[in-house]
Amino acid sequence: MNTLFKIAYQPYKWIVVIPGMALNTLVMALGCIVVGAVFGPDKADVLAVTWARIFCVIAPIRVKIQGRQNYDPKSSYVVVANHKSMVDIPVLQGFTGLTIKWVMKMELKKIPIFGTACTFLGCIYVNRSNGQAAVESIKTAKKRLSDKASVLFFAEGTRSRGNLLPFKKGAFVFAMNSGLPVLPVSIKNSEQILPSDTLDLMPGTVNLIIHPPVHIPNCSKTELNKKIDQIHRTVAGPL
Repeated sequence: MNTLFKIAYQPYKWIVVIPGMALNTLVMALGCIVVGAVFGPDKADVLAVTWARIFCVIAPIRVKIQGRQNYDPKSSYVVVANHKSMVDIPVLQGFTGLTIKWVMKMELKKIPIFGTACTFLGCIYVNRSNGQAAVESIKTAKKRLSDKASVLFFAEGTRSRGNLLPFKKGAFVFAMNSGLPVLPVSIKNSEQILPSDTLDLMPGTVNLIIHPPVHIPNCSKTELNKKIDQIHRTVAGPL
């Protein structure tokens, strides 16, 4: 991107984008708490989508989706995506059309207002330091999900700073146990808009490549690992 444009964008980022997103997050989070408490988490999802789209308008971020024919937004999936930037969150929330329930680390639940809002959105908190506790959290949450809710996992378990990391098994075990198909998603270029561990936000375009769903039947550990490797290759392909 042109160096002069980067310099010119900085005042806009600090004066408009960051304060605007802070206000947007506060207002929408409070709204999610109220709507989620009164009408349920799926109704509050509308506010989460609005939050995400406002972020992308203010930044601005353009989202291009390839593979819309591969899924039905009214159906439920276990969404498995790569993760290179915090921008991935509003892009997925705002533009897939899915009713997304995020799998989040337990520490985020402690953030005032935000943590409560995510609870009322039906997000699933897991203790990443305790694998068995994480599995139990997901099993419990499964019973509360509506028929149109999709559960989203960043299957690497953290943001990658380079090539796609190996996938954790949690998303795929959940898919096998729940009977929901895995919907692989490749997120491309988000790290160029907001690199990990920085506030170096810039405008740009994020590409979402949504691949055909993959069903994971009850199978042996070896067969499950083969499915995970297959989906890993699918997600890595366009990156």
